[in-house]
Amino acid sequence: MSLADLEARLAEDLSLLNLPAAPWVPAREGVLDVLVVGAGMCGLAALAELRFLGIDNSLAIDSAPEGYEGPWETFARMRTLRSPKTLTGPALGLPALTFRAWFTAQWGAEGWEALGKIPKGQWMDYLRWYRRVLALPIRNETRLTDLRGDGDLLAVTLDTPEGEERLLARRVVLATGRSGLGGGAVPAALRGVDRKFWAHSADEIDFAALRGRDVVVVGAGASAVDNAATALEAGAARVDLLIRRETIPAVNKLTGIGSPGTELGLGSLPDDWKLKIHGYAAQQQVPPPSHSVRRVSDHPNAHFHLGCALTGAAVQDGRLRIETSRGSFSTDFLIAGTGFRNDFAERAELSAIAPHVLSWGERDDFPDHLPSDGPMGQSPYLAEDFTFLERSPGACPALQRIHCFNDAAMLSHGKVSGDIPAVSVGAKRLGRAIAAAFFREDIEAQFDKLQAYDTPELSGDEYAAAPQLPS
Repeated sequence: MSLADLEARLAEDLSLLNLPAAPWVPAREGVLDVLVVGAGMCGLAALAELRFLGIDNSLAIDSAPEGYEGPWETFARMRTLRSPKTLTGPALGLPALTFRAWFTAQWGAEGWEALGKIPKGQWMDYLRWYRRVLALPIRNETRLTDLRGDGDLLAVTLDTPEGEERLLARRVVLATGRSGLGGGAVPAALRGVDRKFWAHSADEIDFAALRGRDVVVVGAGASAVDNAATALEAGAARVDLLIRRETIPAVNKLTGIGSPGTELGLGSLPDDWKLKIHGYAAQQQVPPPSHSVRRVSDHPNAHFHLGCALTGAAVQDGRLRIETSRGSFSTDFLIAGTGFRNDFAERAELSAIAPHVLSWGERDDFPDHLPSDGPMGQSPYLAEDFTFLERSPGACPALQRIHCFNDAAMLSHGKVSGDIPAVSVGAKRLGRAIAAAFFREDIEAQFDKLQAYDTPELSGDEYAAAPQLPS
């Protein structure tokens, strides 16, 4: 089967399933039904599901140039994906839309059997095909700059190649990836230090400039390890990894309960169980992939410092003086592979709604032993349809129309809006919730449509009325 054959098969499958459904949402002049912010994997899956459900007045935007959405060609510095190649990802239940179908159509069954992990660039190529074959409407190099309520709608301001643009939408989906609602989590020791001497692992980094230089990487997660490897491969003279724990985590605990039950059921658990499961997984931490660690340790100039926490940093004599729990030394550059946060601090475009969003840490039943300003405490407490809830009821009704479909939704919904394994589960949950909401909101128009429908199925000559009842 060629790629053209696969695309013909996909078109036939969609036709057999009557997808996309016929448009049914009453049109409002000058109003978009759904704006999806972000056209990475989650944004693509969300937009595709909305259109499959007949919500065709929908659109996605992305700040990146076309074909460079998401992390795969930017700050994802691994060589391959962590996820098994067999996962169906954003295919939304369609076999012909899977990565495996796309790959096999080009490299055959033998190529598939020979494939180990999916190269990250190849995954990006698949997502580019996904967008093209579904003809998804996406505007690139377009950035959200403001979002606020406007009556029963949302007022959106965009920065586009043609200048500022304003539009109205009934719903906005924030498919903003790993950074979720904030930005990189920066160690306190680096705050106020000249950015010439350090970067977060999600930043654009000139690795060529690190050739022959000493580099420190903080953290032991996949991002930290991949950045350390990239620096080494670029010719860094020495790379020191500062790892706070005494050992690098070795077991990915959530893998142990990976199942359709987890994907469908974790988001419906009582709050105490959500906190218990995610809290335990966070405490145990997710290990970096074995091949990523070996990618670093294969270099004799790489050094793993265990039980070594970063406690301070300052520029001294043109270098960065690093203070740790095990002593101090100097380096040329530091990369913080320290994850992300959800405190809205770096999202000016959300400043109109951020003060009103209820977080888990603000709930009366949030456990005392967990810090309310920690990662779980800062997570937004979401409704069943991924919408934000208000801190003070009635203060910001617009939140009922803004859906958080990114990594920040994990504590409320499980890992259905950030990682490959269950993204289709999340996209279907989101799409169905929006479709149901539109039907409720438009019920009068739908009833009018019901009453006005007058296409007869009988012409009147199919039967004759009996003149009388039997005696």
